[in-house]
Amino acid sequence: MKYIYKPKKKHKLIFIVQTTIKLADLSATINHKGAELISLKKNTTEYIWEGNPEFWGKHSPVLFPIVGTLKNNSYQFNNTAYSLSRHGFAREMQFDLIEQKENSATFSVTSSTETLKTYPFDFELHITYSLQDNGIDIQYNVINRGKSKMPFSIGAHPAFALTANFEDYSLEFEKEEILEYHLLEDGLISDKTIKHRLQNKSIPLTYQLFENDALVFKKTESKALTILENQNPILRVRFEDFPNLGIWTVANAPFICIEPWCGYSDTTNSSGDLFAKEGIQVLNPNENFQPKFSIEIL
Repeated sequence: MKYIYKPKKKHKLIFIVQTTIKLADLSATINHKGAELISLKKNTTEYIWEGNPEFWGKHSPVLFPIVGTLKNNSYQFNNTAYSLSRHGFAREMQFDLIEQKENSATFSVTSSTETLKTYPFDFELHITYSLQDNGIDIQYNVINRGKSKMPFSIGAHPAFALTANFEDYSLEFEKEEILEYHLLEDGLISDKTIKHRLQNKSIPLTYQLFENDALVFKKTESKALTILENQNPILRVRFEDFPNLGIWTVANAPFICIEPWCGYSDTTNSSGDLFAKEGIQVLNPNENFQPKFSIEIL
């Protein structure tokens, strides 16, 4: 565990806690704020985006208890309106390190007086990072600690560093398929879609692809996506447990996000009822939900 002090304002310091795990030539560093993966290295090569705020100041935030945007940033439950900002609050919470081994670490956060103001459900969220021979497994464990059903979404948002020209990269899907992604309107899922037939299972990366924000897939046949640099595979994301997928970058940014999701933004015609939200997960009391994805260095 590492503690870092950084000046915030004159005579003030912010306190950053990080944990690093290692396995052979691999290392991963996780910030306790948000339990966010901020570094994944093989030898000296860094695979996670540096978080330069000029483009995007995050690395790999955890999205919970919602993924994406709610219509009017609000929803209704038991005749009461609640407000939740884009991607939920877990990424801003301080997680506890509850278990650490040389090559793995588990972090935990629970509902609190503050979270209940915007999300009136008792939960625990555990996140385990485990280095493997060729990469890292990331396991979520969502637990309903309340006495009623709990609706939620959870998703990953890892940004991968691209060191060559953006157009030198492509994404290779696991299967040859016709992709269909939904266009966003003010962050919401519209009924407008674009279909794209893959060539050799791949799609070349261009910034023009993301002129209308992220590519949002309600479903894909593929459950793995590989980043190719000049046709050479460098990294693969496997997401068998996640039904939805987002792909995103911003203009001129040297990164690409591959985002396995269980859930997505509200649709433009959403009713605001959280239990009726498209893609929502629901847990009974004391049940848990344990999706896992992996990042493989090739």
